[in-house]
Amino acid sequence: MFFSFKAVMKKYLRLILEILLGVCFIAAATLAYMNYSAKKHLTTEVSELTEQLGEVKEAMEKMQEAEPADGEASAETNTSAQELDALKAAFSNGVVLQDMELLYKAQKALSPERQVGMASVRLLTKGPQDEGTIAAFQKALEMAEWSNRLQTVCAAQNALAAAGQKVTVLSDCKKSPEKPESGGKDNPAKKDGKAHDVQWGYEGDNGPEHWGNNFPVCGTGKKQSPLNIIGPFEKSKDVLSVDYKEGPLKILNNGHTIQVNVEPGSTLTINKETFDLLQFHFHRPSEEQVDGKNSAMVAHFVHKSKDGKLAVIGVLLNEGKDNAGIKTLWANLPPKEGTEYLPEKVSFNPSSMLPKELGFYNYEGSLTTPPCTEGVQFYILKKPVDISKDQVGKFPFKLNARPVQNLNGRKISAGG
Repeated sequence: MFFSFKAVMKKYLRLILEILLGVCFIAAATLAYMNYSAKKHLTTEVSELTEQLGEVKEAMEKMQEAEPADGEASAETNTSAQELDALKAAFSNGVVLQDMELLYKAQKALSPERQVGMASVRLLTKGPQDEGTIAAFQKALEMAEWSNRLQTVCAAQNALAAAGQKVTVLSDCKKSPEKPESGGKDNPAKKDGKAHDVQWGYEGDNGPEHWGNNFPVCGTGKKQSPLNIIGPFEKSKDVLSVDYKEGPLKILNNGHTIQVNVEPGSTLTINKETFDLLQFHFHRPSEEQVDGKNSAMVAHFVHKSKDGKLAVIGVLLNEGKDNAGIKTLWANLPPKEGTEYLPEKVSFNPSSMLPKELGFYNYEGSLTTPPCTEGVQFYILKKPVDISKDQVGKFPFKLNARPVQNLNGRKISAGG
């Protein structure tokens, strides 16, 4: 069942207004720095629209302060529709959209926040049925880093749902206290026209071959991870330097893996660029293959630079001797799923999981879990680390590895 644009948009109008206000302020500040005479008409229009948006926002906030009685619901809906029509009319000439797109195209990189803001302006200018509008919001989803861009993901998903599109909305993004569809972790969500919770896993109807149904990049991306690492290799000029610090153990079972969240201060330096270690987690078996063979497991160390770039170090774990670091982690597994666990007086240094030598294979790939965002630099270390067969068996997940993806013309380099 589809929702009409006007009826549903009311629920998310405040969110879109917040985004538009931010976009307008950013545009005004940027244009002030640029040639004022050449962009005077846009600066003036942005200022006027910012004022209009502020007035509409205040009106919407007053409307939302009190729940309407049943007899007033129809009148409130009509008022909301009039406010929305007035807002759309302000953008109808398309000047702001045109100049904003030109302004953003001049930048080397567009952030997910600016992308969803530009999509929101297009939504008001062109309407929800415009192919470019839908594509703009989908692009925002593709650009968004899953763990740190949730607000952007939610804004794009909620706007698409409000526009009557068939889109699955994450439970974290849903504003209403609706219960998610029943069924276990690996049961598919109900397929209907309404927004619903996204379920994904590693087997059955929610397995990797179906991720593209809900997360388009997983199915259409051309630089996906993991890969089968096989020569010939190009020579990499990258130099890796790791400086991990000991800190309190913070461990999480997120339903898909065991993840260790890391206190600020641990870093990876690639040449002269510094990346902060955010977390590391495990896959069984290893997601990467070397010459067509998987290791027993792999640990992925996820890093992020100040400008949002992602770099992952992969440590292959081969069956052999007991691993001291794994022994500490497995002895402190979270008692329940979904809650970060901080065992008392237990510290951990992520460097204990690394081999002494940092020779690597490098390629550009993606997140290996939905939404499969691309633009991630992978450094799979050549030298594996031991893990005992018993320790592999104690990992709570029997299978949580995405199959290897097509190379699609990419080059794998080797260095270190």
